[in-house]
Amino acid sequence: MRLVCGSVLPGRTLKPVVIPVEDAADPRLSDYVRLRDVDLRKSVESERGLFVAEGEKVIRRAIGAGHPVRSVLTTAKWLDALADVVGDATVYVVSDRVMEGITGFQVHRGALAAMERTPLPAVGELLTGAGPRILVLEDLVDHGNVGAIFRCAAALGVGAIVLSPRCADPLYRRAVKVSMGAVFAIPYARMTDWHGGLAEIRAAGFRLLALTPDQSAVPLDKAPLSGRVALMLGSEGDGLSSHWLHEADQPVCIPMSSRAMDLGVDSLNVVAAAAIACHGLLRGA
Repeated sequence: MRLVCGSVLPGRTLKPVVIPVEDAADPRLSDYVRLRDVDLRKSVESERGLFVAEGEKVIRRAIGAGHPVRSVLTTAKWLDALADVVGDATVYVVSDRVMEGITGFQVHRGALAAMERTPLPAVGELLTGAGPRILVLEDLVDHGNVGAIFRCAAALGVGAIVLSPRCADPLYRRAVKVSMGAVFAIPYARMTDWHGGLAEIRAAGFRLLALTPDQSAVPLDKAPLSGRVALMLGSEGDGLSSHWLHEADQPVCIPMSSRAMDLGVDSLNVVAAAAIACHGLLRGA
């Protein structure tokens, strides 16, 4: 028995369909067009229901999470490394020069795969089996930050993540890459109602804690963490909106050094704050 594209197929060995391609403009490679153009990629990926995974480890994790492979783009030296997981998918094999011409950058991890998206659960469905600790992200727009937060959350035992409607896509290539595939290890859902979305989380039994740089808030290590807790993190620039701060059950902060405060360093970036806060959430879980 053999693992092929995330499924176990008894008594059958599938081989990829290997197609050499010599032209970066070949229309068969359209799933990989202009990977550094964020607006274009959002349009292409939304329209086609796909995302791009970069590197052997991330591709394996995406397949293991149940995402079907549309195709793989790689160079000859990486072909054997992926043959056991891509099954009978189409594999386009190109030279290093053509690869860089297609992607616009050097693909140091050897391969890209166009993967099918799978339906996200509704927020209520996600919360049912989420466990006692979740994150709620409001309007984080940097894909790298979102990917890094997913990695922190997965590593430190957070059960799920809820995204506001305007949060960056966790399956955008940079988010997947920065997370090292952790976006496939932690379940998430996206709100459809920013204004009233927190009420659904509270109704599922979660206490809403709003992380803020305001040092008058309760330190996170002093806040009550019994039961189910949802920690809210705000956007990179302005933090949580006034509406979400008002809706929270309690604002909490990460205490800053008084010397740092005197020097004008009054906060952490959102990824560092998320890492510290996720570790803090372990208390009482």
